[in-house]
Amino acid sequence: MEIRLDKIAEMVGGTLQGDGSLICRGANPPGQAADDELTMLVQVNQSADIASIKAVAIITPQLIDSASQPQIIVADPHQAFAKVVKYFRPPIAASLPGVGVDSSAAIASSAKVHPTATVCAGVTIGHRSLVMPGVVIMPGCTIGADCILYPGVTLYEYSSLGDRVVLHAGTTIGAHGFGYRQENGRHVASAQLGYVHIESDVEVGANVTIDRGSYGATRIGEGTKIDNQVMIAHNCQIGKHNLICSQVGIAGSCRTGDYVILAGQVGLKDHITLGDHTIVGAKAGVMDDCQGNQVYLGSPAMPQREQMQIFAIERKLPEMRRELKTLKKQLGELLRRLEDADDGTTSDDHNESERAA
Repeated sequence: MEIRLDKIAEMVGGTLQGDGSLICRGANPPGQAADDELTMLVQVNQSADIASIKAVAIITPQLIDSASQPQIIVADPHQAFAKVVKYFRPPIAASLPGVGVDSSAAIASSAKVHPTATVCAGVTIGHRSLVMPGVVIMPGCTIGADCILYPGVTLYEYSSLGDRVVLHAGTTIGAHGFGYRQENGRHVASAQLGYVHIESDVEVGANVTIDRGSYGATRIGEGTKIDNQVMIAHNCQIGKHNLICSQVGIAGSCRTGDYVILAGQVGLKDHITLGDHTIVGAKAGVMDDCQGNQVYLGSPAMPQREQMQIFAIERKLPEMRRELKTLKKQLGELLRRLEDADDGTTSDDHNESERAA
């Protein structure tokens, strides 16, 4: 599917700056867009980041002088970009599917689908893949070769699995992200037009939730292993060969490098970036970007050396409290003696007076 840039400008009611004869073959967010795809910039930033964008054109609210690509200027970039995404990836209306395999699904001859599974229209399943009881695969999904989908797995529309992907029981891939905007005092769902792409040799544990992107892909990198009960929110980009342990929660638009390890119950706030070979200890709360090749502990997470110093001081707090109480008592005695000295008397004088009385 393809369309000229001048036709896109007409579709979204925008002003085209540049060559309208160029062909666009898709739409993706910055960082995901290919050379022949359209992208969007909402907050115009005249930084070097613009030079890294590979898109054929940019939808933007105002002209970007430093951009080399054609631009389509619109009042509301989100609304315009959503129209383009819908053109290339039309939303699939919710409907009640029946149990079994839709006639339009392409199932490899060596794949096996349990009779109680639901495989909807336009689904592709590769050779030797296994779809177990109660699995639901919504329209437009793609499953590679040698995959295993255990009982109760759900793939929302347009989800994509590479080869040798394993999804354990109860896992949900491609649910709508938790994103809302306010209109007239009400919470209104933001765009949910993306999908989830899981690369080859990924294993996902039981009862894991991976949300779809707003416009493009939530991506899980090759070879990554995800434990049970993990939550990965919309637009996240998880690197290759990560290890993500049980009950980790990753908020929207986070990015991890390769060979990252997140221990149990780690939490990442939104828009966090972790460098390659980052290790985050159990129950840590990551509030800022982390450089690679370091271990981070605690909440808020800090480099291991800094956090261990804090832990060492915290262990001494009971002893320090006792010492403080002793010092306060001694200080009080000293102050009392000084007050007595100012009065021209001493403690011994007071004692003599009391005996004489």
